[in-house]
Amino acid sequence: MAGELAGRLEPIVAEAVSGAGFELDALEVQQAGRRKLVKVVVDGEDGVGLDEVAELSRTVSAVLDDQEHILAGAYTLEVTSPGVDRPLSKPRHWRRARYRLVRVTPVEGAAYAGRVGPCDEEGARMLVDGELRTVRYTEVAKAVIEIEFRQPPAEELRLLESDPKEESK
Repeated sequence: MAGELAGRLEPIVAEAVSGAGFELDALEVQQAGRRKLVKVVVDGEDGVGLDEVAELSRTVSAVLDDQEHILAGAYTLEVTSPGVDRPLSKPRHWRRARYRLVRVTPVEGAAYAGRVGPCDEEGARMLVDGELRTVRYTEVAKAVIEIEFRQPPAEELRLLESDPKEESK
């Protein structure tokens, strides 16, 4: 039931979120006692700030209130941005991770960490162990951002910015 409800609400919520200039990353509906928990995960090219989350919460709440016939009862709305532990599963996730350190678990072979460079719809350039390589999304089983407590090394950023493959695009 919750999955069916989320499917019915998703286009409605997605339209409201995109109208505010953001993307709907995920929509989940769970039963929480007598109420439903509607969790909306939003993202934007430059991330999502707290003020924007608050505004989106008001916007989505108004849209859901208009869909009372679909929700059929009380609900709690949670609007949030994706956590840093969200897997990079779409090209836009990779683009937003540019210059970040990412742990990649390939479909075949050993896991590795590298810094993300330029990305397109097919894959990303990464600096892995001092070498630039192209990582195709289809070759990645899982990829997540590694938390860093320091600025990325300037030399790594310079290598990614001066990537000859990027200049030829």
